[in-house]
Amino acid sequence: MPADKPTRILIIDDDEDDYFITSEYLRQIEGHNLSIHWCYKFADAVDHARNRNFDIYFVDYRLGAKTGLDFLKEAIRLGCEEPIILLTGKGNKEIDIEAMQVGATDYLIKTDLNADKLERCIRYALERTSYLKALRANEKKYRSIFELSKDAVFIAERNLRFVDINAATSELLGYDVAELKDLTVYDLIADEADKMLLEKKMGSEGEVNDLEIEVTTKSGDRKICIFTLTAPLDATGQLNYQGLMHDITNMRRAEKANLMVEKLGAAGRLVRTLAHEVRNPLNNINMSVEQLIGEPAANDESTLFLDIIQRNSKRIGDLITELLDSSRPTELTFERCTLQGIMDESIAEALDRITLQHINLQIRYVDEACPLMANKEKLKIAFLNIIINGVEAMPNSGSGVLQIDIESTGSLHTVIIRDNGCGIPEENISRLFEPYYTSKRNGMGLGLAATLNILQSHKAQIDVTSVVNQGTTFTIAFPSA
Repeated sequence: MPADKPTRILIIDDDEDDYFITSEYLRQIEGHNLSIHWCYKFADAVDHARNRNFDIYFVDYRLGAKTGLDFLKEAIRLGCEEPIILLTGKGNKEIDIEAMQVGATDYLIKTDLNADKLERCIRYALERTSYLKALRANEKKYRSIFELSKDAVFIAERNLRFVDINAATSELLGYDVAELKDLTVYDLIADEADKMLLEKKMGSEGEVNDLEIEVTTKSGDRKICIFTLTAPLDATGQLNYQGLMHDITNMRRAEKANLMVEKLGAAGRLVRTLAHEVRNPLNNINMSVEQLIGEPAANDESTLFLDIIQRNSKRIGDLITELLDSSRPTELTFERCTLQGIMDESIAEALDRITLQHINLQIRYVDEACPLMANKEKLKIAFLNIIINGVEAMPNSGSGVLQIDIESTGSLHTVIIRDNGCGIPEENISRLFEPYYTSKRNGMGLGLAATLNILQSHKAQIDVTSVVNQGTTFTIAFPSA
């Protein structure tokens, strides 16, 4: 201990003779710079502990109406981190045990005191306190990192049941701490294949690094996360897993949206090239037919055949125009509208179909109006296409549920259209908005292609998730006006 910095010692004892005896032993200690003080009032001693005036406290068990244990409890309550040593006139095992349980650093019997025992007690007490303070500082630092992390960080038992979670975990999954402590990581994994893969890796390797899995939140939403689990031993030798989940849902949605834009761009270029190549000979055919129609017909069959050629040429021309319209950005005029108003009008146009199909319609809107710049008629068509698709995907048995939610974060308004229909296989979702792709028997495959075109013109982001035989969810985010 540095000789230039005195160790401040406070003896708390209502008996002055006992104070003199204890202080005399302390003064006999060599190699330590000790500053010894006396306090005989309980209230004054508590003030000293509150203000951190001393480095170590020796407190007598008997303090008039109060006891040394009372002082110990009060000092601990006030956050005193300095060592407190309890002194008694004679040994008492029960007091000893209680003192150590409350937080005393040591327990000494006055009749056994000597300079050597006190020196050893002071040295061990200060070293232990220094170690505990460093431990608390580290714990506070890492707890701060744990709590303030934007990623979900948690501790789990051997069976991956949650033990401790940070705020980001609760926010990501939608469960509070108490609810999560009744769950395991396996309970949250959406796909059985992911669950089996995690179990296999944990069984063979004992840990997981950067595994991409999909988890289900309390509200039923799916989140794509990068998942890491390590298994260090804690201070007691118990095996607990430290886990981290990094939410990459938005990144994957952006990648999917960019891929869709690239695919549509490539499809658009192909369509324009084909349209140009087809229209040139088609124009020649049309001009030739018009020329022949203007001349006297050789017979009735010639007129019939020319009419067939002209009608089908016109149909080919209309199909090319429709295909071009579905693959190029739509130029629209916009006005200030509310998302709720547009959705209400879209639902009204689909209401007959919903009623005839015996669909249970559930609507939940955010309380505040959601303003946006939109072409109302076109946006109604986009919503109507999605709603009708959802209705047609559900059975006509009264079990169908169509849920339409509107949420808002201020800068972003989100429409969620969810059905519990037949769902879409994973391999088909990426083709959902391609022109002329359809799974309907009599469908043209242009409805959702036109829908995407309209939504992109509104600078909206669209994401589709689906589970076969469970249903499909369209999530559309619009920038606020």
